[in-house]
Amino acid sequence: MDLSRYDNSHFHRGAPGWKEALWWVARSLFFECWFPLPSGLRCAVLRAFGARIGRGVVIRSHVNITFPWRFEAGDHVWIGDDVLILSLDRVRIGSNVCISQRAFLCTGSHDHKSAGFDLVTRPLVVEDECWIAAGAFLGPGVTVRRNTVVGAGAVVIRDAGPDALVTGNPATSRPRHTS
Repeated sequence: MDLSRYDNSHFHRGAPGWKEALWWVARSLFFECWFPLPSGLRCAVLRAFGARIGRGVVIRSHVNITFPWRFEAGDHVWIGDDVLILSLDRVRIGSNVCISQRAFLCTGSHDHKSAGFDLVTRPLVVEDECWIAAGAFLGPGVTVRRNTVVGAGAVVIRDAGPDALVTGNPATSRPRHTS
């Protein structure tokens, strides 16, 4: 690859530059502050920037959602401290989902086979009743299907579930036995 040939001018950030700049300020004030702020306030800020947020959503400190206008969360979603949601493409989280601390939901990568290391984005979906445990990585284009648990530190690069326990690097899946 030749990084001097890199060109992502085709990538549309989804909003005008002024909106993105304003989001950076809002994110610094409401998501990166040392003082614990109510989740309701953080949800209101996200909605003001175009995110679709359901009822009963809990968003902890230091959550980083790059482009909130490409983010959707259902009802009763918990997003833990230091979660990174790289929303270069759509991110949809269903209802009754827990995204634990330091998880990384990633919608972008690069084509390592192209000379210009082209940017590639794909949407990411976490369906209802899932748990994405601490430190897990979900890659571009992944769908985590209903009632699936992604274990701590798992690296998920393919669709997973439904009703599965997904662990490891690269992640492997087995049926989830629930009582």
